[in-house]
Amino acid sequence: MINTDSKVVFLTASYEGRIHDKRIADTAGYSPPPGSLLYQDSGFQGFTCPDVQIIQPKKKPKGRHLTDEEKAKNREISSIRIRVEHAIGGIKRYRIVKEKLRNTKKGFADLVMETCCGLHNFRLNFRPWAYPTPRD
Repeated sequence: MINTDSKVVFLTASYEGRIHDKRIADTAGYSPPPGSLLYQDSGFQGFTCPDVQIIQPKKKPKGRHLTDEEKAKNREISSIRIRVEHAIGGIKRYRIVKEKLRNTKKGFADLVMETCCGLHNFRLNFRPWAYPTPRD
């Protein structure tokens, strides 16, 4: 989870194998502060948080098309969600995160990810530009 400055503010423990994003989010038990906006992708279909406004792109109905208004709203949501993808790319800049980790010490992979997220957040302090604030 990132904030409006693209800094990582929440990170779950790592899971081995194929586990769905929503199941990880449900297991983590984290809830953003009441009154906040949560932009989520379709991988979290059905995920809810109390007192949090969830904004998610609309899926195309089977056998039908989205209206022009729905497409425009999806583009607007995507223009905000791209920050998450940029943050993931910023973290993967540290190659230890994206390549096979051979250290089998328990909890080491989580420490590596946490360290790389911290380095990403530190790097953002020196970024010469910032994203515009989302409109809502």
